[in-house]
Amino acid sequence: MKSYDVIVVGGGAAGFFTAINVATLNSTLSVLILERAKTVLQKVRISGGGRCNVTHAEFIPNELVKNYPRGEKELRGPFHSFMTGDTMEWFEQRGVPLKIEDDGRIFPVSNSSESIITCFLAEAEKLGIEIKKQQLVTNFTSLESGWEIQTKTDQFKTKKLVIATGSQTKIWKQLNDLGLQTVTPVPSLFTFNSNDNRIASIPGVAVPVMASIAKTKLKTEGPLLITHWGFSGPAILKLSAWGARDLHELDYKFDLIVNWTKLDSFESCRPFLQDIKEETPKQIVVKNPLYELPKRLWLQLVLASGIFENQRWADVNKKQLTALANQLVRSTFRIDGKSTFKDEFVTAGGVDLKEINFKNYQSNKLKDCYLVGEVLNIDAITGGFNFQNAWTGGYIAAQSIVNE
Repeated sequence: MKSYDVIVVGGGAAGFFTAINVATLNSTLSVLILERAKTVLQKVRISGGGRCNVTHAEFIPNELVKNYPRGEKELRGPFHSFMTGDTMEWFEQRGVPLKIEDDGRIFPVSNSSESIITCFLAEAEKLGIEIKKQQLVTNFTSLESGWEIQTKTDQFKTKKLVIATGSQTKIWKQLNDLGLQTVTPVPSLFTFNSNDNRIASIPGVAVPVMASIAKTKLKTEGPLLITHWGFSGPAILKLSAWGARDLHELDYKFDLIVNWTKLDSFESCRPFLQDIKEETPKQIVVKNPLYELPKRLWLQLVLASGIFENQRWADVNKKQLTALANQLVRSTFRIDGKSTFKDEFVTAGGVDLKEINFKNYQSNKLKDCYLVGEVLNIDAITGGFNFQNAWTGGYIAAQSIVNE
């Protein structure tokens, strides 16, 4: 049975970042990464559409934490130790220049996730980090000093154990058996399915909106994208992240309410439409979109109000005017299911955050056991925030492992 100073279970972003920082801080330590799959860093490879959204250009810790539906309070301290600026410096020092895009997302200048993967693999080789693939961990046992890890084919011993397995429920079960509380996983970032006739013919339309979920406190604002299957875009992804558990309990069947205007109420919209009717009586309604709405969307909302395609404003009656105001300010769409956001499957769930000391990412109950990344009940909205959680946790855990 071979022994190591540090074994990292999980060959993803958090696992590699932890291992590399351990070996960088103390080159005399023997470090092993165990990965269950045939390849490492697969989630990095597909993230950001293959470009790898490394982090986000939010440099104030108290603002950055607001992007985490689960983990906001716990990450405030860690972000004061290792932030987005530190992440950028870390990669750039290792030959991976990064760029900030207009929406704040940060990518490699190469626009390829392979830049990140190449960096990690090169650093691991340079630092002598051993990587073993197709090593499915079946059990880990606490010893008087360190841990014993059992895989399907091998056994290992280590002084320090790092769990960076993401949302592998079998690992969560093993941690449960060791006394750690876990939170049942549910999907977090996902899009909404809807068969509504108003949007069936206009996929690709994108509009800044205010959106909410009926009979809940969930609401947000931001760009909404109409798709072939329903709705996507930042506004929808925010609702799915913050409402992960509420929407799971609703079995993903609920009413989405969309305000397509910048107005705060129906009462603000109805008088405005009356003014338009009086000021431009000869104009054809469908040919003159209001509130800077795309023509295709405006047409569908007008027709849904009972206004005919060639009808002039002068001929719009009170009932139609009220219906149009409703369509503009509080369109209601029946949502019947969800779809995974791209290839990136994010869950809300994992090891309960009360189980972790966020000063060093060590388990409060299991000596010399560290947990980083999505194995914890931490998740974020889209935009590079989930990776930043991995970088921060990995860096702090590595410092603790080396300095204790």
